[in-house]
Amino acid sequence: MAPGAVIGWDMGAALALAQALGINPLIAAELLPEVEAVMVRKLNEQMEGRRNG
Repeated sequence: MAPGAVIGWDMGAALALAQALGINPLIAAELLPEVEAVMVRKLNEQMEGRRNG
């Protein structure tokens, strides 16, 4: 996290969580970057909206 913005996830932690949940690590590694990109964009939009309004 940068001051006032989310720049990405800790992928090591995300993969460890996926493994703990029983998700195939190869599938998680394939899907997590796409999920991360959407979540980072949405979180930053939400934080920007709170600052402006």
